[in-house]
Amino acid sequence: MSTELLRAIHDLEKEKGIAVDILLEAIEAALLSAYKRNFGSMQNARVVIEQETGVFQVFAQKTVVAGTENPKLEISLADAQVINPNYNLGDIIETEVTPRDFGRIAAQTAKQVVVQRIREAERNIIYEEYADRAGEIITGIIQRIEQRNAYIELGKTEAVLTPPEQMPGENYYPDMRLKTYIVEVRKTNKGPQILLSRTHPGLLRRLFEFEVPELREGLIELKSVSREAGARSKIAVSSKDENIDPVGACVGSKGMRVQSIVDELNGEKIDIVEWDTDASKFIANSLSPSKVVAVEVWEDEKIARVIVPDYQLSLAIGKEGQNARLAAKLTGWKIDIKSETQMKEIYAQYDQYDHEQNDHEQAVAKD
Repeated sequence: MSTELLRAIHDLEKEKGIAVDILLEAIEAALLSAYKRNFGSMQNARVVIEQETGVFQVFAQKTVVAGTENPKLEISLADAQVINPNYNLGDIIETEVTPRDFGRIAAQTAKQVVVQRIREAERNIIYEEYADRAGEIITGIIQRIEQRNAYIELGKTEAVLTPPEQMPGENYYPDMRLKTYIVEVRKTNKGPQILLSRTHPGLLRRLFEFEVPELREGLIELKSVSREAGARSKIAVSSKDENIDPVGACVGSKGMRVQSIVDELNGEKIDIVEWDTDASKFIANSLSPSKVVAVEVWEDEKIARVIVPDYQLSLAIGKEGQNARLAAKLTGWKIDIKSETQMKEIYAQYDQYDHEQNDHEQAVAKD
């Protein structure tokens, strides 16, 4: 192998971060394969490359045995001890068998391996760089749109924003700068595949952590998130410091903190509610912006009945049930919303039923 190629390998280590040892091991393996293919497929052998000079050598390997059955793979103990009296059964004897005209094949093979390993190493480096970043926000530039998939340039690599992960109503176009959430990083034969999202609840969580210092510092905690991307979201927050209002911290002065997130999500409405250890209070808070009169809970079934003023019923349920759905996702409870009038009717039915049962029991007792 030429000293020029060896210098090129060292240059690659500096430029690409690919260790020289890894490249040389790969070249040795490829040279061994080339040797067996062209000169001795039945032999056990190994190739050694001198890192300082680039000189390579091929060594045939034979195992010391009591009686040889395959001379290409074995050598008798007697013959081995003629070479060196210290050899014992099971030892490996190596003999240099470098072919004279192996240089051209070696150079060509080495170049092919270097190119291949450069690609593999670059892919591995990129994978390692992004593998632990799932769950983070990343900013990239859309390079192209193909079959509704948006391919986003992240610097050294490309990621994809598939249609299910795109926000409804958002228009994507080349050269558009976009913040996305890294959902998953997969290792494939063609390199790392980075899957992005604009709809994932984690995007909302990370945006709040970026905008609200109290969240990053652990003074307040974001307990849960529910989201219908592009339309409405809810987050529940609590404070570890009684002097800090968790909702106010997330809203920010004159609403600036939450507004920057709303702007990033193209007008998606965000309800910020206070988390509470008391399930009834938390459920009532979760139905913001509607007012709640009372909450009845059945702990074992995780079911809650929420009573709201008549004029607040449609607000509590939301358009097409959206507010109620988001509240249920946020709290983890099944929520049944009733107006005060509806509850009066239900209680009246219960009273009538109880009255009828009493009359029946009294009639039976007389008989």
